[in-house]
Amino acid sequence: MIYRLARFIDTRTGQAPLVKKLLRYVFPDHWSFLLGEIALYCFVVLVGTGIYLTFFFDPSMQHVIYNGPYTPLRGQQVSEAYRSVLDISFRYKAGLLIRQTHHWAADVFLVAITLHMLRVFFTGAFRKPREITYYAGVLMLALAMFEGFAGYSLGDDLLSGMGLVIAYSVVLSIPFVGGNLALLIWHGPFPGTTEFFSRLYIAHVLLVPVAIGALLGIHLITIAVTHHSQFRGPRAREDNVVGVPMWPGYLFRTLGLALSVTAVLFLLGGLVQINPVWEWGPFHPELSTNGAQPDWYLGWLIGALRLMPGWEPHIGHYTLIPNAFWGGAFFPLLVFGFLLAWPLLERRFTRDHGYHHLLDRPRDAPWRTAIGVGFFTWVGMIFFAGSSDRVFVEMHIDYESQIHVYQVLVFVVPFVAGWLAKRVCEQLRRSDAHPLRGAGGGLVRRTPTGGFEAVSDSTTTRTPEPTGRR
Repeated sequence: MIYRLARFIDTRTGQAPLVKKLLRYVFPDHWSFLLGEIALYCFVVLVGTGIYLTFFFDPSMQHVIYNGPYTPLRGQQVSEAYRSVLDISFRYKAGLLIRQTHHWAADVFLVAITLHMLRVFFTGAFRKPREITYYAGVLMLALAMFEGFAGYSLGDDLLSGMGLVIAYSVVLSIPFVGGNLALLIWHGPFPGTTEFFSRLYIAHVLLVPVAIGALLGIHLITIAVTHHSQFRGPRAREDNVVGVPMWPGYLFRTLGLALSVTAVLFLLGGLVQINPVWEWGPFHPELSTNGAQPDWYLGWLIGALRLMPGWEPHIGHYTLIPNAFWGGAFFPLLVFGFLLAWPLLERRFTRDHGYHHLLDRPRDAPWRTAIGVGFFTWVGMIFFAGSSDRVFVEMHIDYESQIHVYQVLVFVVPFVAGWLAKRVCEQLRRSDAHPLRGAGGGLVRRTPTGGFEAVSDSTTTRTPEPTGRR
């Protein structure tokens, strides 16, 4: 029956060669490549659960008196958006499960993208001919962060309201155009009007997901065209691809991963509470504090806002750059600017314009590893500074003292971490070398591809490496 169906389709479409090529496509057999697939399946779960939530969520800011099933809030004035979130959580079947699964999928989605990007950076997978693939991934990370922020900002609870207050302040701080831009986005002074929440809702459920889907498509297409990169090994070369074919090996493996990711996300949604908006309460401009914290992927921005000293350049009585600009806008632009510029910077300084299908071990590129470790440690220190208020509440360590310590460590620790990373890489490279006794003496290093290279202080010569398959 399957044979007759395949023959029927092929005789009318002529797609048998394409299908055969697709089924024989080779995927790398290394666990780190699964990080990208985890992100893909999280996105699928996000789309599916998001569609369910759109049937019940109301983005209106019109105020109503809450008379729903959550007793502590009965009789209070809330917005339609907040009331609909409470109804999703307590009234509709599987509503709380789907809402929490959606939230967990967003967090895991960003974790997977971030780890995948780190693997790409430290192994040199961004090099020619995969620059477009890399750029699509970095832009996808930026859009995913905005999408997550927009998602939990729609609930109109106290956490989302405080997040929008900070966002409004950051937009206002943009030199020259900030005031007009904030009025354009919020359709008036904060907290804005119903039009703003309608725009935010459309951006969250349509515009940004379509943009992420387009970038994901570009990412996958460019991978298919250039084929996957691969780690060095006995059979791996620059001109071949070693791995598992789509059929029958890889298809069942990736289906198992998709089902596992979905199962774990639904288990988290059903068993681990996240963003209990009924505890935060509805947002009112006069309220400014509670026990809520933003999602993890915004911690580095909160930390940057807290660490920035009160520096505001002035000309006469005019403020050129408000303080919120440095941590809220300049810092993320600097981080993503570095990520986007790094392939060009490395190519310029190494003068390496060749094609690369084999990945580096971090030890084989000590300078890249040192710069990467230093840079990401810098971002990580700022990220941890974002938790200083919770450290004060839980451990009673003075908040201002923490900020002063972080303001010093944020410049010291990254340089120390980068220096240590370079020393470790150099030591690991030396550990690969062994003395040769006999004619010539000296050192020889076994390469990851199975060949040998002679190591000396002045020159390095390499013996031919095996090129055939085993």
